[in-house]
Amino acid sequence: MKLKKIILTAIMLALLIGMQFVTRSLGQFVTGTLVNLILLVTVFMVGLGGGLTVAVASNFLAFLAGIGPALPQVVPFVAAANGILVSTAYLVRRHVAEKSIKKKAVAAAGLVGAGAAKTLFLWVGLVLIALPLLPGLKEPQLAVLNAAFTWPQLVTALIGGTLALLIMPLLKRAANAFGRE
Repeated sequence: MKLKKIILTAIMLALLIGMQFVTRSLGQFVTGTLVNLILLVTVFMVGLGGGLTVAVASNFLAFLAGIGPALPQVVPFVAAANGILVSTAYLVRRHVAEKSIKKKAVAAAGLVGAGAAKTLFLWVGLVLIALPLLPGLKEPQLAVLNAAFTWPQLVTALIGGTLALLIMPLLKRAANAFGRE
């Protein structure tokens, strides 16, 4: 079982990096939504360890591949924000069974909270504190970074979370069918 989780984590990490490479020209809303979708599917299918691995490692790998944030100082903040998203979603999902409609509403509200926590961390930690302290950052660069790391983060987290909730039952059925063969 442990080997299966390691392999699935590696597959999800490769999928996330590949998807970023393919969609980078489509903009933040497409790529960001798919990143959040893959992060949430990973944590729901593999668990917290796999989710955090993909949430953190993907940012550094994307930077090294030239498809992540252009500034290396931004990468740890995005990695931490994705870790917050994954951890919060995992904690909520872990305590909510999927069978009841009421509990599904709580799970959906938990994903909203996870997206809000990610966005709040990026807004306060990166936009309000770290970016203004970076030397040599010109006003146009600062404006672009401020725009990218505020409300669009919440939008992409909410859409990615909604998609994750919609496809998880299908993925679980497929995984169960695959495991029986």
